[in-house]
Amino acid sequence: MPIRSCTSAFTLPVQEDPPRNPLGVFRAFIVMRMKGVRSLREMTRLLDIDPRLRKLCLIKPGQAAYPRSVLSRFIRKVGENNLINIIEEKVVKLLKQNDVKEVDSVFDASFIKAWSTRHPLDNQKGYSDPEARVGRAGRTFGLGYKLHLSIDSKTMLPLTCIFDSANQNEQKHAPNLLEKTKLILKRSAARLRRVIADSQYSDGKLRGAVEEAVIPYRANQKRGVEGLLRVDRKFRVYGPQDQRREYHKRPHTEAVYSFLKTQYSLAANKVRGLKNVASYALYSLLCLVLNREAAQNIGRTDKAVSPTYFNT
Repeated sequence: MPIRSCTSAFTLPVQEDPPRNPLGVFRAFIVMRMKGVRSLREMTRLLDIDPRLRKLCLIKPGQAAYPRSVLSRFIRKVGENNLINIIEEKVVKLLKQNDVKEVDSVFDASFIKAWSTRHPLDNQKGYSDPEARVGRAGRTFGLGYKLHLSIDSKTMLPLTCIFDSANQNEQKHAPNLLEKTKLILKRSAARLRRVIADSQYSDGKLRGAVEEAVIPYRANQKRGVEGLLRVDRKFRVYGPQDQRREYHKRPHTEAVYSFLKTQYSLAANKVRGLKNVASYALYSLLCLVLNREAAQNIGRTDKAVSPTYFNT
């Protein structure tokens, strides 16, 4: 009998891989951000050889590490909305534990570089990542996305966030960011006292929607009116002393973005598309919130904004 006919005469039983622990896979992504692992393939290799990481990610002795396919599917199954819900639940819990009654929220946005070059026929969008757009990146311009954050000015705790392409102005997302901030604070029985932001958020509707807005007016707004908060090209602040004092809390967001990019791998983005970039950034943001929760659970609130204390 020919070999081909012989092999088709019977079928061997297919052995399916046992289901993997979703909590363990989820922990693997937290480890990736904490350790600065840049790819799923590298994470799989580390889980093969590092017994400490295997235990942390709930991989049993003798069991194979999570393959790249499992990690990739897990990203799609969890998605952006579920990650946001997890982060918001943690934030509400922390606000309640600290008995927060009033919050001064700081609004700001940060550039996330796209893993792509510019399109040769359209200089304003990406080539391998067509959803990426050219926008302001500090004092220059770059191809990528923007993470819009609302944080507690006192504790530097992220309250909520929004993602969009880099060409979208901060003013466009200010109303939605304000609404999401109010909802988070309402769930934690706290109230929003004031919003602190730079002049990109200067808008009459935003000012009218909050109790107090510490936002500098732009040069073309209310010209000739004295006693308004303004910032010149050299970042010198002019205006009422009390507002200037509150406005100097705005750089707290820069510290948060620095932690996200240098300690939680946000700057090492290697995914494409708005949804994928959002999911990638949300894992970094979750690490920042977990850092605060861990510090509070062990009674070391002084380590709440110390990423290196737990990343050992």
